[in-house]
Amino acid sequence: MISNTSWLFWALLSAVFAAATALLAKVGIAGIDSNLATAIRTTVVFVFAWAVAIALEKHQAISLIDRRSWVFLVLSGLCTGLSWLCYFRALQLGPASSVAPVDKLSVVVVIILAWLFLGEHLTFLKVLGGSLITAGAILIAFA
Repeated sequence: MISNTSWLFWALLSAVFAAATALLAKVGIAGIDSNLATAIRTTVVFVFAWAVAIALEKHQAISLIDRRSWVFLVLSGLCTGLSWLCYFRALQLGPASSVAPVDKLSVVVVIILAWLFLGEHLTFLKVLGGSLITAGAILIAFA
């Protein structure tokens, strides 16, 4: 069990903003190409993220980042971009209340991949929780 739960506050806040993202994006993409909408959103995220990094003076540590971290951060960024493109297209084609739960199946994929590649423990409760997330996503998406 993780003793420091400060991560929980930030994770819950992330969930709130992710929910807002889905609703705002669904309204925002009405009548425009989903790829263009993703480009606009990504530009906003880019500017906002750099503004925060600069305001907190974190940008100065960029020269300390090693090659391995750069490779994985770039790959992560590419996966984020692909995820967003697919997510916005799905939002354009389907109801937000169905798209968002299916998107959250990423939680189950992370549990499995973290077990396979990062050596994280796969406990009974994680398997049960992942199974419930899967069942819930399917139930909500097709209800």
